[in-house]
Amino acid sequence: MPHDDDTPDGAAAAEALSMPVTELVARSGELKSELVEFAQHSRFGRQLAARLRAAGGSGLLDEGIAVRTVDHFALQHRLHDGTTVVERFIAQRRPPLTADERAMLLGWRDVVEGLFEVHRADEGTVVFHNLIDDLHYPVCSNMGSEALAVLEQGMFTYGRIVPVHPVIGHWLVSGYLSPYPQSSGPDVARAALRMATADPGLLRRNRDLVRRAWQMQAEDRAVFIDRFGSDLVILPPATAQEQLAEHHRRRLEEAMPSAETDGGPTTNSAPDAEEMGRLPGYYMDADSVGLIYDEIEGLNYYLDFGRLDTLFANPALAGDHTYITLLRNYLSDDTVSPLPLRRLVQRHPDGADAVFRALLRKPGFSWTRDGEDLLRSRKKSFFQQDKAPSFSVVGERLAELLRTPD
Repeated sequence: MPHDDDTPDGAAAAEALSMPVTELVARSGELKSELVEFAQHSRFGRQLAARLRAAGGSGLLDEGIAVRTVDHFALQHRLHDGTTVVERFIAQRRPPLTADERAMLLGWRDVVEGLFEVHRADEGTVVFHNLIDDLHYPVCSNMGSEALAVLEQGMFTYGRIVPVHPVIGHWLVSGYLSPYPQSSGPDVARAALRMATADPGLLRRNRDLVRRAWQMQAEDRAVFIDRFGSDLVILPPATAQEQLAEHHRRRLEEAMPSAETDGGPTTNSAPDAEEMGRLPGYYMDADSVGLIYDEIEGLNYYLDFGRLDTLFANPALAGDHTYITLLRNYLSDDTVSPLPLRRLVQRHPDGADAVFRALLRKPGFSWTRDGEDLLRSRKKSFFQQDKAPSFSVVGERLAELLRTPD
């Protein structure tokens, strides 16, 4: 079961619950309705509307995506002060929640989103085998056993689940389930691989897969450093793309003999070297691309990084608005982690204070004293994220489905 095996008193804690599990499940339905209504209040209207627009793209928003978007907003979206909607709900609800209810709702922040194989069903509980993290979850619904009746042995479903309560091993459907027939296994497996590749953090509950992923990242980083001579290189865009593709090509060739035996995806289900090394099209018109293979954040690339490197090497260039505008964009862009700014300071410590004083118009700014506070204020989301490897490792069942012919 996907609970924390390092918590030996979990059973005792479960016995200490003042509410029976069946009562918690029933109560969860009532509180979830209240929470969703709270999340749709006008005070959050602008933020929720933006999330729904982004989820819908340029087309109509179907019911499943809408429900999952609202669910994510209520449980996981960080508000401007760093709190979540569910935390606000707990603090403001009147009458106040009981201790069990508070723990239950706070536990809902631990969402598991995945593509699941229906393993077995028993007395209103369906066991979901998550193809992404390779763990089994006994799942029930606060809508009654009928809500899960459509799921038969061997089917697949996409959805989100949350703990009934942090100290017990059962889980709740959170939002909307999208079922798929047993015959769709290969397609579901490819979708699971894409999800795991796009967000390796989805593996976080399986400690063995996470450990192997960190190991793979460390090995790949070592090969990168051996090839480029450093974990940071600045190259013209075309050269960077060519060198990235070659790096991935060699790594794939090395990994191919063991892919069939270690649970790795086969070549017909994984992206090829050219795809893995391809930079976004607009990067090709840039002055340069910085490649940084960080021990924690993995391999990332940064647009016009050479210009910033020149700026920190020669702070007098801060008088040129093109340089300072580029730096301002790096600092304000919430998709860029603190990593490239930290590395620029490490490369050119003597120029850091002068550059940031010009950018911020604060003559007394000191990177040593003020730098981390600046990053924490401008890059809040990165400090709230759990550290996860950039590699994904697939479990045996997913690898088996990936090898299944259509």
